[in-house]
Amino acid sequence: MVKLLEIIGLGLVAIMTLGFVGVFIPYGIQNGTSELFWGCAGGALMIIIYRKIKNKKVEEKES
Repeated sequence: MVKLLEIIGLGLVAIMTLGFVGVFIPYGIQNGTSELFWGCAGGALMIIIYRKIKNKKVEEKES
């Protein structure tokens, strides 16, 4: 599960970077901070928060 989340997060960051520099302009997506950028940033942030909560629960069970 952890590896899958890391791969998804890396993919989101890659798409976010490509969208920011303007690779997707031919597809009608603006460069810069467009909806694609903020969607990917939000997705990556949710993965980070999920893993932090999951790790906290595991630490509590070990104690």
